[in-house]
Amino acid sequence: MRVRILVFGVLKEWLGGPAMTVELPEGASVADLLNQVAEAAPAAKVYLRGVAVAVNGEYATVFQGLQEGDEVGLLPPVSGGAPSSESLRRKIVLTREPIAADSVVAVAKRGEDGAVVVFDGIVRNQTRGRQTLYLDYEAYEEMALKQMDALAQEAREKFGVRHVTIIHRLGRLDIGETSILIVVASAHRAQAFEACRWVIDTLKKTVPIWKKETFADGAVWAPGEPFPAEIAATAPEGFHEA
Repeated sequence: MRVRILVFGVLKEWLGGPAMTVELPEGASVADLLNQVAEAAPAAKVYLRGVAVAVNGEYATVFQGLQEGDEVGLLPPVSGGAPSSESLRRKIVLTREPIAADSVVAVAKRGEDGAVVVFDGIVRNQTRGRQTLYLDYEAYEEMALKQMDALAQEAREKFGVRHVTIIHRLGRLDIGETSILIVVASAHRAQAFEACRWVIDTLKKTVPIWKKETFADGAVWAPGEPFPAEIAATAPEGFHEA
């Protein structure tokens, strides 16, 4: 059977491109696919450790079976569109245009709100002592939107806030530009602060968006935070580093 693989972040550099199609025997699992990829590209084995895997836009374990025509995303740890159908309560966007933070915050406010908490993540001019020239962000877009929308919904339910906006830039960003904007509106400030912090911390670990940093002396994909254990695809039995 034929399965399409989508590759993101640093894995593209080791697997030769953003997408490929592989032949697998009937009844093959995600573990079988990872082993086949590792055998075809031994130098990439170290980068396959700790990846998460998505099958047709949903996180999957190594034990999940695959079928003809499945789309499998290989997701290295993440670095840090269209509105949802419930845009009055949460607004989720991926965009390649600059984010107008003041306008977004103004739109989020309502008369019943006692607090609006904003996280405005901006591109700084240095990282770990190296001069940053610009950043490039990429995403598994369909899946990222689903995960962002689920985060916003969970935040509303978990913290009792009224509204959550999450907007993330893709493509090239210059110094000083906003890479991610999170706006949480609530009747009470404590819940708004807690929800906003939880959204950005969880997004950094679970939403498939990657960052490439270009410095004055080179470029590198930013190391991501490890996936939570419940979604990480652990290395299958017999899969070893070179």
